[in-house]
Amino acid sequence: MIVDDGDLMGGVPDGFERLWTPHRMAYVQDASDRDGLTPGSGCPFCLQDGTDDRTSLIVGRGETCFAVLNLFPYNPGHLMICPYRHIAWYTDMTEDERNEMAAMTQKAMRVLKMVSGTNGFNIGINQGMVGGAGITEHLHQHVVPRWIGDSNFLPIIAKTKAVPQLLDDTWQRVSEAWAKEN
Repeated sequence: MIVDDGDLMGGVPDGFERLWTPHRMAYVQDASDRDGLTPGSGCPFCLQDGTDDRTSLIVGRGETCFAVLNLFPYNPGHLMICPYRHIAWYTDMTEDERNEMAAMTQKAMRVLKMVSGTNGFNIGINQGMVGGAGITEHLHQHVVPRWIGDSNFLPIIAKTKAVPQLLDDTWQRVSEAWAKEN
């Protein structure tokens, strides 16, 4: 339900409408159960280093980091750049890991632009549970391709995200372009 905050007791009109989503509070309150994974104990990014790349959705590997498609993408081609080491914080990265993550992010942008003609990107790292990280124990940087008109009301109202391409099709296109990109 969209409500003008000025209509609520004690609210001050500020020109914004709010879409109240109290059902999300259960996610926030239960988030503490997702912390505490250790390497090899179910961390989805630690499992990537040694399994088949197609099965794991890995599109490219470096010396210290790898690029993997997000299993729950915001948009087709949503990649994550992850260090192989099981570290939680950006401040724990070595200089080599940090440099390679940056270089792989640039490469991801070039590849996604070539493969899908994206109009822009969201790039970011969510640190810690309160910072929005869904997987707090293994550092990863999101590279999300964006197009004009790619967002709508479905994720908020219907808890549904329309993704017009299958992960395997995305993997095929992106991994082939990744191998060709210098």
